[in-house]
Amino acid sequence: MDIRAGVIALALLAVVAAYYSIRAAINIMQRARKLSFYSLRKRQNVTAWRLLFFALFLMGFAYWLPFYGEPMIYVYFPPSPTPSLTPTITLTPTITLTPTMTVPPTLTLTPSVSDTPTLTLTPFLPLAIEAFFEGPVTPNPDAVFSAIQFSTKFDGLNPVNPKTVFELPIATMFGGFDYNNTIPGVQWTVLWYRDGKLVDFQTELWKEEWSTGGIGGYTESTDPIGGWLPGTYEVQIFMGYELKVVGRFIVLGDLSTPIPTGTPSATSNSTP
Repeated sequence: MDIRAGVIALALLAVVAAYYSIRAAINIMQRARKLSFYSLRKRQNVTAWRLLFFALFLMGFAYWLPFYGEPMIYVYFPPSPTPSLTPTITLTPTITLTPTMTVPPTLTLTPSVSDTPTLTLTPFLPLAIEAFFEGPVTPNPDAVFSAIQFSTKFDGLNPVNPKTVFELPIATMFGGFDYNNTIPGVQWTVLWYRDGKLVDFQTELWKEEWSTGGIGGYTESTDPIGGWLPGTYEVQIFMGYELKVVGRFIVLGDLSTPIPTGTPSATSNSTP
């Protein structure tokens, strides 16, 4: 590739990068309109404007490069003359057609019934939660978590008498797990859902004292939105943006109050 071809290729790459920067800025602005928090919306808009200014810089650089950048390059790298090639006559061979056997088409069976796959929702991190990130989001791909065990008590290493069905009242719910191949400093997040609605979350950096593997890891929820109510709860643990483990449990209503049973009978107190 000569200098001129390289300059043109670099200018085209700058135009393409500017296009994707403008596109990303528009997408960020559209997502920011849906945020209810003013600080989050303002932060997203600032990022979008930075991308727009970066796109304008790339467009100006793409315009400047072929008209002013190329002559400047020739000052430091003067072009060397290249000898011109003398064309020679090339004989083109003639094509000899060879008869081939034509295979009759085969019958293709068409199924009368086709199965339509159903849509499966994949857990993801909400945009409002990502705004709280303060560390790297690239975890070790070999990081693993054990199944989450739930209990209302935790002895420091393991949940006490873990179950999947609980009764009200509940003060604090613990979710215990074991882990391995984790990296300290990576952002990790826990989302608590009740009947598909987010009611609590925790997001922070994986601490140095937790090391890269061990037992006794846990997450807890004390005051979910609306308090502890009957329903189906789901807990999702992420390392960065990667989902690691999902656990579920059920909370029933308060069953401590007995319900009267039996059929009342009438008693006659009349005196003959």
